[in-house]
Amino acid sequence: MAKSAILKSSLAKKYWMALTGLFLCLFLAGHLAGNLQLIFSDALHFNQYALFMTTNPAVKILSYLTYISILFHAVDGIVLTVQNRKARPIGYAKTDGSSSSFSSRNMAVLGTVILVFIVTHMVNFWAVMHFDKNMPLQTVTIGMQGQEQEYYLTTDGGYLPKAQVDQNMIKIENRTEFFDAAANVKVKEGYKDLHKITVAFFKDPKTGLIATILYVIAMITLAFHLLHGFQSAFQSLGLNNPKYTPAIKKFGAAFAIIVPILFAIIPIYIHFFLK
Repeated sequence: MAKSAILKSSLAKKYWMALTGLFLCLFLAGHLAGNLQLIFSDALHFNQYALFMTTNPAVKILSYLTYISILFHAVDGIVLTVQNRKARPIGYAKTDGSSSSFSSRNMAVLGTVILVFIVTHMVNFWAVMHFDKNMPLQTVTIGMQGQEQEYYLTTDGGYLPKAQVDQNMIKIENRTEFFDAAANVKVKEGYKDLHKITVAFFKDPKTGLIATILYVIAMITLAFHLLHGFQSAFQSLGLNNPKYTPAIKKFGAAFAIIVPILFAIIPIYIHFFLK
């Protein structure tokens, strides 16, 4: 058994590749369900979803597992690819694709592209939400008696006049907390407006179209990666059965096509159709 930088055997590494891959498929399904609110719901519900995903203790644990799984899956995939090439330094003479699919022959390349996408995606959204001091809080404009006034939406379902912040009657601390400036007492908490950040990113007059195209390309890459990876995971785990394997292959193909398409529709909708 070949030695590994992560685990002691290639077989063990394949088991972990399969397990982390299937776990990341579950993450994709959950992440897609949340992101589809950008199309089928409003800004408040999306920002409430974002708040829940970043504050709920159970979700935080799942998030850490996701980060670890992504790193492990990527590094382990690279190690396996290097080992396979060392074991077979000369490629097969038959490379017309009839013996293997495009996805299976290029899993390392596809995975690398996806990893680059994940890193840039986290820089553009995750890092901004967690660390950017200029992250906006969600506001809404309400018309009363012929006048319009802007309010911050608060997590208790209330409203806080933005004018009170502008006039230094209320101050914002810790990026989301509203404090009475005189008494220095917390009175409300607002929503980070991830909806606004996301929409602005894909509708940017200069870079929005490029960002949308690159996102779609990344989802096409993900589709090819999943086409081989999903069913390969079950094979690596030894879960092959004449009765169930055809159904697994069909479900895997459907998952590999439908999930990336739905992800890709989101930036397309935002850039071209969202008002």
